[in-house]
Amino acid sequence: MLVYHLFGLSIPVSIVLGLAPSSPSSIFSDSGYFLPQFDPNPTQRVQEVAFNHAGFLYGPPLIGNSSYFPAGKIGAQRVAADVVAFRQNAAFITEAIEEERGAVEARIIQAGGFKDLSSYELLYTDAWKKSNPIGTAPGYFSNYTQDLHFSMERLSINPFSTHRLHPEDTLPFTLDDATVSKIAGATLGSLQKSGRLFLASHSYQARYRLQPGRFAAACDAYFYLHPKTNDFLPLAIKTNVGSNLTYTPLDGENDWLFAKMMFNSNDFLHGQIFHLANSHAVAEIVYLAALRTLSVRHPVRAFLDRIMYQSYAVRVIGNLTLFNPGGFFDQTAAVDQTAVLDFVDQFYPTVAGRFRGNYFRESLVSRGMLDCSYGPKLKHLPFYEDASTIMASLRRFISTFVDTYYSKASFLSGDKEVQSWISEANTEAQVLDFPPAPLKDRNTLIDILTQMAYLTGVNHHLLNSNAPSYITGLLPFHPSAFFKPLPTSKGVQDITPYLADLEHAMYQVTLQLRFQRPQLPAEHRELVDMFSEGAFNNGTSLPPKLMIAARRFRSDMVKIGEQIDRKSFDKNGLSQGMPFVWKLLDPRKIPYFLSV
Repeated sequence: MLVYHLFGLSIPVSIVLGLAPSSPSSIFSDSGYFLPQFDPNPTQRVQEVAFNHAGFLYGPPLIGNSSYFPAGKIGAQRVAADVVAFRQNAAFITEAIEEERGAVEARIIQAGGFKDLSSYELLYTDAWKKSNPIGTAPGYFSNYTQDLHFSMERLSINPFSTHRLHPEDTLPFTLDDATVSKIAGATLGSLQKSGRLFLASHSYQARYRLQPGRFAAACDAYFYLHPKTNDFLPLAIKTNVGSNLTYTPLDGENDWLFAKMMFNSNDFLHGQIFHLANSHAVAEIVYLAALRTLSVRHPVRAFLDRIMYQSYAVRVIGNLTLFNPGGFFDQTAAVDQTAVLDFVDQFYPTVAGRFRGNYFRESLVSRGMLDCSYGPKLKHLPFYEDASTIMASLRRFISTFVDTYYSKASFLSGDKEVQSWISEANTEAQVLDFPPAPLKDRNTLIDILTQMAYLTGVNHHLLNSNAPSYITGLLPFHPSAFFKPLPTSKGVQDITPYLADLEHAMYQVTLQLRFQRPQLPAEHRELVDMFSEGAFNNGTSLPPKLMIAARRFRSDMVKIGEQIDRKSFDKNGLSQGMPFVWKLLDPRKIPYFLSV
């Protein structure tokens, strides 16, 4: 076992790097972790923290101008270790894809290729059993043309791109009253005034550089709550490119479906890159500040070490194979990889990178999706319905964790390491919108740790991991690109020629599959096992109260997973108000860490 010989102690390299060792270390006592003021070896501890502070440095960001990336001697070792772990985890899915892709390609060739939209189902049905054992969302292929399917995706698969318009907001485009009244039974102005009008804007994508032979819009879309039924429905889509056409449900069936596909292509791009700037970049920099300021004997450090497993691999691998010129992104997307950098540069400092502004509930409230004071309540908000139960259990465990080690308020104020962490996050680390120093309230520490667990165990997997292969990246309704110039007038007779051929469809399908880690349940690396007994205590014992809380958390996650797995269509053919069944956030099937 490799060790650092440090200040009279032999400390395993894996511990210093934040990786769980294979056996207990002498630096831990039988009673587990210590706050610094109670450590029996305070001098050694101070020296150890100084060593960490000198060895984990802030390097330049990777993939756009977001958060700093680890540098320094120890930082480089941690990154290298994470890359090794990532590649080991990725080996299973890489082999599975290669094993299964031939049969899928062969049957599509035998069928004569993609003759119509329905033939894209051949890419998925009874395929990828090893690569994608959870399959695709029930109802998707039979119902994706429905307006309710399109609109409810905004409240489930990517709830971060849509917000409710305030009555005083300036509208990005107008619609005539006759058209809106025919669709919604009310004028555009009255919908806005009553808090029933919503917007998802991807107009910023118009400035991204298209690849040769690839095409995309930059859509703005209005959604509304129907004045009588309160259903959440689409109202209009404006392309913002070319002839700048505006489509509504009153247009021809193919024109309107095409408009929804153009929007979905933009929204899919948003979701994939937003997840990078919102979960990876944020969680990584908060953790890097902790690596520099917290002893490996600190309970908060142990908590973070657990949930930040292999966290520093993704941006490295992304630079090498995904967002490099000609890489996987360029093989599938309409825009080239420079769009990723542009997106991160725009969204990280303004929206995605803000720590408190992206708290689970606060983010929804700030966008008028929850507890809105100027409009009616949404009938269904599936993302909140599923995630809120997970978040309640997460917060309950973390509250017990904090209360266990900080049984008195004075313990928090007297903890020089955690106070240094909060100060460092606000200064050298430049974490955006982080709780200010000094940390006075235990509830604020609970908030911070809950948000970190949310970013790694929930938020990330909503947009990535299983999501693209389950629904968010499924063809033909969610194309990464179009392969003919977009229409300059309405009257499209056939959408199929605009979509991917077999080669490009397989690029999209196999890239989405690469985000899967189907072997993780057997390795106990899913959310259900985030706090399994002994999981983050490096071989030492935890207080009995905390062990009980860990068992309860696991039991909660199993029950939530069973409830999600039982979802089905009701007598109206809907599930959570949607014409598809959304089972994505089953804690037994999503990782507890930033997997990809």
